[in-house]
Amino acid sequence: MIVRYIFGVALGAVATFALFLLMQALIKSDKSPFEDAVEGKIVDFVRLQEENEIETKTRKPKPPPPPDEPPPEMPQQSFDNADVSIGVDMGAVDTNVDLNVGGVGGVSSGGENLPIVKGGPGYPPRGQTRGIEGYVLLEFIVTKTGAVRDPVVIEASPPGIFDRAAIQAALKFKYKPKVVNGEPIDVAGVRNLITFELAE
Repeated sequence: MIVRYIFGVALGAVATFALFLLMQALIKSDKSPFEDAVEGKIVDFVRLQEENEIETKTRKPKPPPPPDEPPPEMPQQSFDNADVSIGVDMGAVDTNVDLNVGGVGGVSSGGENLPIVKGGPGYPPRGQTRGIEGYVLLEFIVTKTGAVRDPVVIEASPPGIFDRAAIQAALKFKYKPKVVNGEPIDVAGVRNLITFELAE
């Protein structure tokens, strides 16, 4: 292994020395590769500087033309007795969902369990495509925070079509919590009737 290493270094040194000798011979040779080139005249350009006066121009913007006549005065509008009637056509609504609110046992309980937020449920596609209408009576617990917990279907017509949509809608309801002795309490047995009707 050492012999190979010594042989490789010696061979590299010989090759390097041979290249140096070859380069030296090329530099000292009398014949140049450029000697055969066509001789031409070399033209030397000398640029004379001319003294030019620089003219500076100052541009003045043109004044705008005077207006022909002043703009007309706008009449003052009075907003005291303004008639604000805007006709907006909302188009036909496909579904009509009626939310009836009841207290315990379906009877309003004197200001207790007042709904704060109630959104209509989405009409189930199966019922809408078949033209089915109906209702769902739910019973649930209104918590101390006013949220709905544990909604249960008490009655549904037709059964199984609108149950899921009614329960999902009831879980989004918010109620004013019932307060007893200054403390909010949970109220069980709150009922809500949700009817599903197709608009004509």
